[in-house]
Amino acid sequence: MPFVSFKPDIRFKKPMAGMVIANTMLSTIPGVSAAGFNPAATLMTPALDAALILNGMPKDVAIPLSPTGCATPATVTRAMFELCDINPMIINAGLAEAPSIPCIDAYGSPGKDPREGQAVPGARALYEKGIIIGRQLSGYSDLLVLGESVPGGTTTALCVLRSLGYDVGVSSSYSSNPSTLKEEICRDAHARIQNDGITAPLDIVSYCGDPMMPVVAGITKGYKNTIVLSGGTQMLAVEALIKALGNEMPPFVTTEYVRADKSANIENAAELVGATAWFVDPDFGNIGNESLARYTHGEVKEGAVISGSLWLAYMMGHSKEDIWKAITSFFDKGGCR
Repeated sequence: MPFVSFKPDIRFKKPMAGMVIANTMLSTIPGVSAAGFNPAATLMTPALDAALILNGMPKDVAIPLSPTGCATPATVTRAMFELCDINPMIINAGLAEAPSIPCIDAYGSPGKDPREGQAVPGARALYEKGIIIGRQLSGYSDLLVLGESVPGGTTTALCVLRSLGYDVGVSSSYSSNPSTLKEEICRDAHARIQNDGITAPLDIVSYCGDPMMPVVAGITKGYKNTIVLSGGTQMLAVEALIKALGNEMPPFVTTEYVRADKSANIENAAELVGATAWFVDPDFGNIGNESLARYTHGEVKEGAVISGSLWLAYMMGHSKEDIWKAITSFFDKGGCR
């Protein structure tokens, strides 16, 4: 396929990019998320992604790889922001530990296990704060590309999508999707929702979502200019939430690696939700970097604004060759080939 599946006629002069970071305690369940060296380490991943995207790789520190040798998507995102001269902003929706990097704080708490009680009891307040943040960002940009970093977020996405009435699957950071485990968690969470008669969209998020979802939905509501969401099935769940709230759904962009995940079937899922999906194919299988080639085997696939940053670089006039050169240079400096 071409580098982007569709090039929209979007005109902008002041692009901005951001990432909403949060935790869900579901990521600490063994087998749910590959976004960390071990389940406990997944709680640190969003803050580490944010630090890398904001500051680049510290001197004499190797590019972070998964246990199987797959590079974190934040590395590609940072390379793209350097290429495009973009200074991203980070929004903390709810982390287990306070981040050390500068960010906009929505003062949320990490999401809890939806089988045991309300996952995001402050969802409505986070949504309202997101609206305010969106209004503020409108004054600084005419295009906002907004992504996320939430390990375990495809599981909360499954819970929210199913509870909003969509019989769809979701992707995974694993090459082999732990669908059985996700379905078990979703089934238990959905049973609580049905037993309690919960139908309002934000109440559903309160029961089984994660803090990123209401913040991104709120920003989308409050932002007055063009916004493009960056992410796979996690952002599709946000799209479904936005629709359920009666708000206008922006387009979302994700990678060809998510589209190739048959367990997610994201093209069909997006059609069911009524969301506009664009796809980026960075062709990592031919870029000459083993840690990125693993994406073509279904590892990681998405996250940390990787699809949005690649899409933005292309929209700003950079060719595939420019993009590859920037990524290769960044990885060479980090000693990762």
